Amino acid sequence: MRNEALRQFLMVRRARITPDRAGLTTPRGPRRVTGLRRAEVASLAGISTGYYKRVERGVVTGVSASVLANLAHALQLNDAEHDYLADLLRGGPSSSHPAHPLPSAQTVRPFVQQLLAATNLPCCVLDDRLDVLAANDLARALYLPLYESPTRPVNQARFTFCDAASHDYWGDWDTMADLVVSLLRGSSGRDPVDPGLAQLITELRARSADFRTRWAAFDVASDTCGVREINHPLVGRLTLETHSIPLPEDPGQRVVVHTPHPAACTQQQLARLAACGSAVDEPTSESGR
Repeated sequence: MRNEALRQFLMVRRARITPDRAGLTTPRGPRRVTGLRRAEVASLAGISTGYYKRVERGVVTGVSASVLANLAHALQLNDAEHDYLADLLRGGPSSSHPAHPLPSAQTVRPFVQQLLAATNLPCCVLDDRLDVLAANDLARALYLPLYESPTRPVNQARFTFCDAASHDYWGDWDTMADLVVSLLRGSSGRDPVDPGLAQLITELRARSADFRTRWAAFDVASDTCGVREINHPLVGRLTLETHSIPLPEDPGQRVVVHTPHPAACTQQQLARLAACGSAVDEPTSESGR
């Protein structure tokens, strides 16, 4: 399965780069491929065509850092895509990834819970599946439409693609949908044996044509930082900056903090939202994954 992901990722990436964009001089006339040929990628990366073909099939082991860097340069990968390719190339039957138990709720450390409670900004903990593992009162109020679904754990990906309310809630649904899929794609490279993640992706592919289309594009992201436009049912339009802080002692978990965008009047809406109080309860581990 990982070899197939590696093959498709490399094929999609080289199909996106024209010889002109890669700085190659090619004879005029029709080409049988829209992007780069395997031989052209190999030439740009300084490796043999036969070796590149084996890389694309996933039948090589021990790809050096220099070859990886050259491939990333040839395919014009960004940092997240470079890391995803590295994760795929490290995989295989001898992968050092630990075996996962059946999907279960992750534990958020008490000091992280205390941090959330002490923060006067919307603040939560997400995992690599985009489950909301914990949230303070203001974050639960901010995510009110997500919590209105009876499914637990609250999950940003499932809400985005399986709940019609997400199209009103996210101010730019397409941008958020692209981000969600690219985050899950990155997670699938880092931890290909997570059964909960595999189940979620299978569910989303079955339920959403929008997800299937985006999943096939192999776009990759590694964090949730950026600006969010939210149409909140209680306080209206919010423009928030999102900051992501990884928790090294708990791989896959990160604290996500939303701050008011300085160019918007969001501080007032957040104050109104805080005055409303949280209308929902903390998510539980009962059902959901």
